[in-house]
Amino acid sequence: MSPSRGPLRRQLQLIGVTLGDWRPTWPRVRGVARGFVTSFLALAVSLWALPGAQVEGATAVASLAVAVLFLGALLRPVLVSLTVLAGSLGMLLAGILAQALVLGLALSIVPGVQPFSWPEIIVASWAAAAVAAGVNWLFDASSDDAFLGQVLGRVVRLAHVHDTPGPGLLVVQLDGVSEPLLRQAITAGAMPTLSRWLRSGEHVLRGWHTGLPATTPAGQAVLLHGDVRSVPSFRWYDKEQGRMVVASHPADVAEVERGLSDGRGLLADGGTSVSNLFSGDAPTRLVTMSDARLPSSDRGAASFFTSRSGFVRSIVLFLGQMVTEWHQGRRQRLRDVQPRVRRGGVFVLLRGLTTVVLRDLNVSIVAEQMARGTRSVFVDFVDYDEVAHHAGPSRPESMRTLEGLDRVLQFFEQVSAEVARDYTIVVVSDHGQSQGATFLQQDGRTLSQVVEALVAGGGSVTTGDDGARPSEPWGPANVLLTGATRSNRVVGAAARSAQRRRHGEGSRDELTVDRRRDVSEPADVDQVVVAASGSLAHVYLADEPGRIARDRIDARCPGLVEGLAAHPGVGLVAVRTPTGSLLVVGADGWRDLRDGEPVDGAGVDPLLPYGPRAAADLCDLDRRDHVGDLVLLGRYDRSLGEVTAFEELVGSHGGLGGEQTQALLVHPSGWDLPGAEESRALTGTEVHAALVGWLDQNGLRTAPPAAVEAPRSQVSR
Repeated sequence: MSPSRGPLRRQLQLIGVTLGDWRPTWPRVRGVARGFVTSFLALAVSLWALPGAQVEGATAVASLAVAVLFLGALLRPVLVSLTVLAGSLGMLLAGILAQALVLGLALSIVPGVQPFSWPEIIVASWAAAAVAAGVNWLFDASSDDAFLGQVLGRVVRLAHVHDTPGPGLLVVQLDGVSEPLLRQAITAGAMPTLSRWLRSGEHVLRGWHTGLPATTPAGQAVLLHGDVRSVPSFRWYDKEQGRMVVASHPADVAEVERGLSDGRGLLADGGTSVSNLFSGDAPTRLVTMSDARLPSSDRGAASFFTSRSGFVRSIVLFLGQMVTEWHQGRRQRLRDVQPRVRRGGVFVLLRGLTTVVLRDLNVSIVAEQMARGTRSVFVDFVDYDEVAHHAGPSRPESMRTLEGLDRVLQFFEQVSAEVARDYTIVVVSDHGQSQGATFLQQDGRTLSQVVEALVAGGGSVTTGDDGARPSEPWGPANVLLTGATRSNRVVGAAARSAQRRRHGEGSRDELTVDRRRDVSEPADVDQVVVAASGSLAHVYLADEPGRIARDRIDARCPGLVEGLAAHPGVGLVAVRTPTGSLLVVGADGWRDLRDGEPVDGAGVDPLLPYGPRAAADLCDLDRRDHVGDLVLLGRYDRSLGEVTAFEELVGSHGGLGGEQTQALLVHPSGWDLPGAEESRALTGTEVHAALVGWLDQNGLRTAPPAAVEAPRSQVSR
């Protein structure tokens, strides 16, 4: 069979199976009727808005609606195949023009409709999509049901073709959601699907302790690879290479993964990584930071771009999210909600990208993988984390995102019931978030400016930028932009231009702090580099090799340690002693962690506000690679439960204090995990071992290390 005939034959087989299995059940009849009504209203409004008398009466509009539905169902399999073959440029064009093509063909065969120009057809197709989104919202009080219903219909059809029985594992990461917050959402009725799973006894909710750092790259390093050494924070300074490493930059994440991967990650044997930082050694990697390429050869992504409830609908809702964000940010200002941060600028765009477009794309991709019988899938949804950073972890708009994520879990449950493989669904998070006013708001200066002032009194050193402008929210956008630069020539040129504008000299956007990341030569002598990640910061004397002790720091920068420890926005400073132990210094006391408990005459224990795990967490961080010569934690106010962030984020994570270290795990009740009787929190390595163990027990990790194939990226050739 020739390559060109293979996809066509499979699509004809799929259509034949669908028609053969179709029965006029009430849900199907209702779905067809609803599709017709929605299409009729959307076309009537969009055609009415165009100048001139375009359609002769309601009968012509009804005929046109029927033609659009019929042609869409008939042509969509062909459009999906063409989109896959055309690559990234074809995917983009399909998203813009697919619905216009269907509408244009319908207009050409329906009588009683005046001729349209192609620009008018494109405008009418997008206007119809906008109206349809509004109509579906009125029907469902939600904009998701029609989209999820269409994806589910495709899953049912594919399941007849791809008969791959056996067990499977789907891991859904709710980025940034803490265990206490999830319990609150379940109690409030915001997550009925998870509530049903837990109340029925099918699943169990456990917490796992992230330790330091409480951030996505460290969380996914342990969940996907079992690694607890390679990642000291979200951004850090590599003294050997003389440059900053940032986990929102695909090139940096790819380099980190090469160092931490042993080829036997969680997804090594036939798994798929979707929208993660690291791949878990998955053979198939889609929208994954460490291998940032557009998913142009994935049929789930292609279906998303060509469906009537896919890309066009997501763009409409994307614009709606921008308006919503503007309104909610304005409401916080008018009500003088405290603490808060500025919510304008580029975040308005990023919120729409992550909570609509990326989420819908992820759903389409995961559903496709499940329908095709992929053994294991790990997907990260960043909706909550993105909004909570700027709105606050428990603010109404942040909690509202959990309702949408619960609907996604319900959808995956429905997909699992329709496909041949029996998927076990596990829900995890990588960290939580803690709220608080930022360091800049409290002091009027960034952390790097404070360090610069302290160092200037004792020497002629300079400081690097500390990242007060956060770059973590740029992660999903960076994946898409980097993927575009590696794809088709036209799209790549535009994306490279966008990246140059964002990284260019004089740029003042969120990535300005990392502008030096591509510098490979050693840093200037006498340079101090400050790398902030939420409420955690590392300070490096860049010209000093390796970790240096306090005596050397005091000789180079007298008063730096005491000055930082005394600052009201800093909770503690950790530094190594000449004897190799870890010393923790606070405003009113100190503690040598080698001695265990605090000693007499040391004053107030700086670790006291952070709880009983703080000493062990700092010692664990001290054993990681690329830890700063000084480690700083933002001040934690136990009375308010608020932590000071070194970045401009009202909801932050990375350090200690509050819920940022309290991640979650929802697993089947039959799993035997340690610590259940004493209700202790798990560790990240225990969660990784539990996931790997389930795959082993079900025969899904059978390939020996020597037989592991090289990773296959989803990229247009």
